[in-house]
Amino acid sequence: MLEIARYAGRKRLKGSLAMTVGIAALTTMYVLLFPSITGAADLDEIIQAYPPSLVEAFGIRTLNTIEGFLATELYAFAWVILLGLYFAYAGAGLIAADVERGRMDVTLSLPITRSRLLLEKFASLFVPLVVTNAVMPVVVFVGVLAIAEDVNMARILMAHVLSMPYLLACGAIGLVASVAVDRASLAQRAAAGAVFALFLFESVVAGTAVEPLGALSPTRYYAPSDILVDGTYDFAGAAILLAGTAALVLASREWFRQKDVE
Repeated sequence: MLEIARYAGRKRLKGSLAMTVGIAALTTMYVLLFPSITGAADLDEIIQAYPPSLVEAFGIRTLNTIEGFLATELYAFAWVILLGLYFAYAGAGLIAADVERGRMDVTLSLPITRSRLLLEKFASLFVPLVVTNAVMPVVVFVGVLAIAEDVNMARILMAHVLSMPYLLACGAIGLVASVAVDRASLAQRAAAGAVFALFLFESVVAGTAVEPLGALSPTRYYAPSDILVDGTYDFAGAAILLAGTAALVLASREWFRQKDVE
């Protein structure tokens, strides 16, 4: 059982570790720079000069505390945007890459259903999901310890736990593109573009008459500043993301079951 998931997961392990090392380096840089940056200026005064749309897009509350600094400079950027795009991109290659390279016919000749193949392919995304979110809290803790700051580690851990439904939703958007388009590169660009467009859309409609439409964006349900600065955990939002992920995966499965693979 789960042979496809294990095989695809092993193939993702090296890339997941490399990505985690890169994000760890970025995190370390941000943490080590925090004392010198906050010592040179009142960052909250600088925030007042930011365009309201920018403040809204990145959920900026404060930059003078380590939690607020990390929420804005690390999580709102690396998790919401970079990792969101990564999972959308990775999800978009799950099916389309094999179809484009002519491997799908061979795979489907094995005693495996299309439903199982798609679900196990999607399950391989748990490798980067778990690796990144298991390692990074340790990196944050060690970095903050090195600069003699206090950080609420419970909030850091919850920021990672609640990021998982968001990242899975991004991966599910990629999966839809992977089934819809037979060219991997096109599917990947479409999925990454869709996730970024939804991020921008949710930011733009905030505070307007069409703000309810922002509920279509997964970024509506994962706000690092709410978690790290306010200590507010949106479990309902996480449930919505998981439900949306399940709906997209099931829709992709049905589409793939009916699709002609050339």
